[in-house]
Amino acid sequence: MQTGPALVASPTPAVADRSWRGHWIGSRPASAGDVLGLGRDAEPAPFHRVLFRRTFAVDAVPDTVPARLTADSRYVLYVNGVEVGRGPQRSQPRRLCYDSHDLASCLRPGANVVAVLVTYYGNATAFWQPAVPNGSLGADATLVFEARVNGSWLVSDDDWRVHSSTAWTMPERAGVDGVPVEVRDARRLPHDWARADFDDTGWEHATVLGAAHIGGFGRTRPPTDPYGALLPRSIGELTGETVEADRVRRSYLPAAAEPVDHPIMAVRQVVDGHDRDPAEQTGFPVDLDPPQGQVSHLVVDFGRIVAGLVQFELEAPAGTRVDLLYCERPYVSGDDNPLSAPRIGAGYVARGHHDVFEALETNGLRYAHLVVSAADGAARLLRFAVRELLYPQIPGAYFRCDDAELNALYTAGVRTVQLNAHDAFTDCPTREQRAWVGDGVVHQLVQLTTNNDWRLARNYLWLGNSPRPDGILPMTVVGDIEAGGGFTIPDWSLHWVHGVYNLYRYLGDRSELLSLLPTVERILRWYLPYVDDRGTIADVPEWNLVDWASVFSTGRSALLTALWARALAEFAEIGDYVGNAGSAGWARGLLARAAEGFEDFWDETRGTYVDHVVDGEPQPAASQAAGATAIVSGLAPQERWSRIIDTITDPDTLVVRSWIGGNDGGYDPQKIADQIRGVQQVDWDAEREVVIAQPFFSYLVHEAVAQAGRAADLVTLVRRWSQFLVGGYDTFGECWGWGTPVHGWSSAPARDLVAYVLGITPAEPGFAAARVAPAPGSLRHLEGAVPTPHGLVTVQVDADRVRIVSPVPVVFVGSDGAEVRLPAGTQEIAR
Repeated sequence: MQTGPALVASPTPAVADRSWRGHWIGSRPASAGDVLGLGRDAEPAPFHRVLFRRTFAVDAVPDTVPARLTADSRYVLYVNGVEVGRGPQRSQPRRLCYDSHDLASCLRPGANVVAVLVTYYGNATAFWQPAVPNGSLGADATLVFEARVNGSWLVSDDDWRVHSSTAWTMPERAGVDGVPVEVRDARRLPHDWARADFDDTGWEHATVLGAAHIGGFGRTRPPTDPYGALLPRSIGELTGETVEADRVRRSYLPAAAEPVDHPIMAVRQVVDGHDRDPAEQTGFPVDLDPPQGQVSHLVVDFGRIVAGLVQFELEAPAGTRVDLLYCERPYVSGDDNPLSAPRIGAGYVARGHHDVFEALETNGLRYAHLVVSAADGAARLLRFAVRELLYPQIPGAYFRCDDAELNALYTAGVRTVQLNAHDAFTDCPTREQRAWVGDGVVHQLVQLTTNNDWRLARNYLWLGNSPRPDGILPMTVVGDIEAGGGFTIPDWSLHWVHGVYNLYRYLGDRSELLSLLPTVERILRWYLPYVDDRGTIADVPEWNLVDWASVFSTGRSALLTALWARALAEFAEIGDYVGNAGSAGWARGLLARAAEGFEDFWDETRGTYVDHVVDGEPQPAASQAAGATAIVSGLAPQERWSRIIDTITDPDTLVVRSWIGGNDGGYDPQKIADQIRGVQQVDWDAEREVVIAQPFFSYLVHEAVAQAGRAADLVTLVRRWSQFLVGGYDTFGECWGWGTPVHGWSSAPARDLVAYVLGITPAEPGFAAARVAPAPGSLRHLEGAVPTPHGLVTVQVDADRVRIVSPVPVVFVGSDGAEVRLPAGTQEIAR
């Protein structure tokens, strides 16, 4: 592996040219502003899409044509009808990023056109939050662009043509989890609008928008409020293969008497009550010729979860309507479970020619239900596909062994993270697409271990570094939840702190750490009002999720205390590394007090820690989470570690329980209502049984197992994830027995097999040295490679030897625990 910008470029590099030549432009005049110019009268526009065009001529195409642009909310850039790029990447509005592109390959001598489709969402979505408008900027679709063409500047200004399109609408009831539902009437959109030969003389001239607030001086070029200095893109370009569907079932069903406008509801309106009707298995193209009074119903199955832009080609009369419902599992008539019938989909009305649809919104799905209602006569669906848009998986890192099941688990973990790696780490690509600050730590660990591009792993920290005024982080960043404020999941901030610690271990960039440590300290200090006289955490408000498992965090909490203590220990270690001894000492003082009080949670009879203490009395409930966090935080004395692992991994006493999940594969509304009322029913033997961690929190359980010197146990423990890999699904689901079938937070086995079973981790910050501690257990052969800032570390373990190829020195740990330091290069050690 070559060291390069994919590993070492800062996620927030200095802006090389902060001032722009291009102007902010839009489709409507700016607001007049109030008397003081504070912009209080600027009402955000509703959802709409705006088309921008600028024609220009070149005598000869230069070798390079550097360009940069950004937009509020999202853009698609075309040059002579060819898509060049999409953006900007997800970010808070005052940290708006721009993208750089080279346009040369799309230009030709003579007339050319730059065309940009800009989406303005109006209301916050799962992945976009609106700016606070200043009377001119931040309340509507806006674009800034500049390119250097043969020594001259092509910039956004009032020479551009603009058209506010009526082709798109967004149903009032968009996705239940904030994912937009796209409806396009192609009759209102010229198919060739992005080509140079399109006649745009009937379009208006763009409006140049200036800052309309006191002190803004009408400035029309960035930097301006409410976006500030525009930042360069900090992550790679999303890419992926186009996946063609080849499995489709066709049936004809009665048309709805009064069709509804919402495409998802329209599909359900037709399908409900007809699930058991015969359906014919066929392939593409599909001829659709329903009897009078009926419509065509198609079910497309990709065989696995895919994520990206839905595409299809249609031959049909103008006005033919296609309603689409995207599902993770087949839709069952009348199902209101958002996991099998999520409110995601799209709608399309045919123009009667050039009916080639590609979605503008990213969606994840395995199944697509289509209801095709031809305006006049028959129709033909030529193809159906998804152009995947995922974060690039740069090759080099790998894992394989002589156990096919473990190989499949590694592959599934990588695929699950990739499906949840877009312009941020997301929980799932299907019904939600939010960037949760706790979930993302698992994605980060997997990417650091399995991908030669670490930029998104670092961007996770930059994006999450958006504290509330009181110092704690929102539960999700950039989108409707952060925009709305309100309560948060405090312990999610502690997982983000662990992400900072991961950055310290894997990259060791002092400058970057110094930019993050103030937020880390504010998070730790947020908990101080909840530290009791025993030094432990008690009575924390808001939503102390910890895990979807049935764990207790009320009263004095072992779980919250241990998570906080782990963060204190990590902050202290990083403080020493960057030369901040004062803060490190402060954290260690709190950690020492917590260790004394933490003894109150110890259950000597069971050999583990209980979840909580209420009114001075330890409660019997014990979980894997409590025992594991006791170890990884250092609060449990080392002599107890192996006994704790015995207790929390004993298959005879482990039980699966969740406060939220139901037995039907989805969330249980009654359990959620009980949670809100403070009712938590114990339906297991709390005196004897231990509640197993759900897939997310298992990353901590596995860390504890490895820290206790029991990494070989993971060869068995990770096999629990095989329950997800059935029915064609090749990804890990959200929870044991329920939830989405592709959830990024469940992907720890991919990291665990490399870091703990193969045994490759950093021995020193920034991988200045590597630690190799193989724990193959029953495996006879295993090998793999992990990325570092210095190149790949490759390890091969056989029955009689270990072979290591490393660009840095290696601390090798034998099966007896003895350590030996080896120089960089190729080494062979007898086992």
